[in-house]
Amino acid sequence: MADNPAGETVQADIFLDSTLESADAAEQLAVKVAAETGFAEEEVHRLGMAVRESVVNAVVHGNRYNARKKVHLTVAANQDRLSVTVVDEGQGFDLSALPDPVAAEHLLEQSGRGIFLMRAFVDELDIRRLAPSGTQVKLVKYRRKMVV
Repeated sequence: MADNPAGETVQADIFLDSTLESADAAEQLAVKVAAETGFAEEEVHRLGMAVRESVVNAVVHGNRYNARKKVHLTVAANQDRLSVTVVDEGQGFDLSALPDPVAAEHLLEQSGRGIFLMRAFVDELDIRRLAPSGTQVKLVKYRRKMVV
């Protein structure tokens, strides 16, 4: 397996269809890699949920279920951390324009919490708009050191 610029070994580098089933596949893959590389069960679960949210956003909001567009998923790990990068082929969006999902006027809405949840479940979240199109989401989860 190849190393990426962060010194992590790439465990998976795949393209997924723009379907909700791809969120299942991405979550399963991230959970498998996290468990195999020594993350605690609770951390594995949180990372899996963040990856699922990211891929759902890529499929629904980025690629808009367009069968001609793919979601690029990369999962990489080293002894200290696991990172997941999700890239869609959509038009991108302005992160600062998203409404606050915990504001009173948005509490009863059915969607709009994905990025909020991703932030809660990982240690680092980086979202950037790509040129000429697409959005890249990078999720990083650090392995917690056990204190004895």
